[in-house]
Amino acid sequence: MSNKLAGKVALVTGGTTGIGLASAQEFAAQGATVFITGRRQAELDAAVAQIGDKAVGIKGDVANLADLDRVFSVIAAKAGHLDVVFANAGGGDMLPLGAITEEHFDRIFSVNVKGLLFTVQKALPLLKDGGSVILTASTTATQGTESFSVYSASKAAVRNFARSWLLDLKPRNIRVNAISPGPVATPGLAGLVPAEHLDGLHAHLASLVPMGRLGDPQEVAKAVLFLASDDSSFINGIELFVDGGAAQI
Repeated sequence: MSNKLAGKVALVTGGTTGIGLASAQEFAAQGATVFITGRRQAELDAAVAQIGDKAVGIKGDVANLADLDRVFSVIAAKAGHLDVVFANAGGGDMLPLGAITEEHFDRIFSVNVKGLLFTVQKALPLLKDGGSVILTASTTATQGTESFSVYSASKAAVRNFARSWLLDLKPRNIRVNAISPGPVATPGLAGLVPAEHLDGLHAHLASLVPMGRLGDPQEVAKAVLFLASDDSSFINGIELFVDGGAAQI
């Protein structure tokens, strides 16, 4: 088995489910010590058990800056540094323009934009020069999606963070890239519609993908690993689509 992250220390926010969990598992399998965050202790404990003895769970909400400070104090005490930051925590739900509320906007932007920004900022003192930062964007940032404008706009902000931060971090040789999944079969996707409509949503989304199916979280995790590892040592500021071709047509 290869060990592309042997001896490395990584943080995955939102690491209890979906793409975050799959990526944390991939990091650990490749030799990294992995810190994961999540808002619910039971899910955090289950994820740590699934990842194995190289995982450490820290309860916290990335939109809460005091929680973030605590996350990084634990990492500092237990590991002393970070090599990889996967700022993945995020989410959203669907509302058409006429129904968008202040609460809807604030909740999505607090996690997807504010939380992601301060996750990376507060990681900087621990992040080694030459490290890798990966941000979870989305194909929705480049396409129009009915009733999903606030989420989509938040992910467009994330995409620009990657472009701008690589310039801010140029003196430290820290790479910043965005991963943009298409429709992937995750609990987050399932939560967008009532259970009885999930099959219909999956079928509709699969019809929009040239490969004719949804992605699997493990497929996205392989791409995240690539951006985290030295395999992508000359890749900086990109948006890597893992979407079966959906954003290319």
